[in-house]
Amino acid sequence: MHRPPPMLPRSFYDRDTVVVAQALLGKLLVHRVEETPRVGRIVEVEAYLGPQDLAAHSSKGLTPRTRAMFGPPGHAYVYLIYGMHHCMNVVTGAPGTGTAVLLRALEPVANLAAPANGPGRLCKAMGIDKSHYGHDLCSEDFYIAEADDASPITIVTRPRIGVDYAGEWAARPLRFYIEGNPHVSRK
Repeated sequence: MHRPPPMLPRSFYDRDTVVVAQALLGKLLVHRVEETPRVGRIVEVEAYLGPQDLAAHSSKGLTPRTRAMFGPPGHAYVYLIYGMHHCMNVVTGAPGTGTAVLLRALEPVANLAAPANGPGRLCKAMGIDKSHYGHDLCSEDFYIAEADDASPITIVTRPRIGVDYAGEWAARPLRFYIEGNPHVSRK
């Protein structure tokens, strides 16, 4: 890959979260680190549907931690889990809705030396940390793009991972991945 394709427009993110989650599959996450573009194809995601979704961080309301989730669409919501792993969500929908899509796994495309299957590994491989909290994904150095070689995919729908505490929300089919892709974090 010589030059990554142009970024997706903000209108891509300003839609229903489940629609955006499924549409993100096959797109490219691009992060320029010291002028070198790290690129991975998004192969697994989870949708988080706002304050009523007990698995979503926004279910606790607007807090300093969740501020980015309630912000405008097309921004990054990055947080730390277990005190050591960063995770990245893409903010979706209208400002104030608190909805986002967690990026769970990438297929390496360019300049990824480490595995990116799992949200923590994804952030480590891409060089994403809390300094990217609230970052505008319609910027030159960190964005999502259409793949040049986009081919038809089959989407598998399953319950989200690691949200057993969320009651009925834990079983909702809000995890999506590309069928047969070997880079998915968990089948």
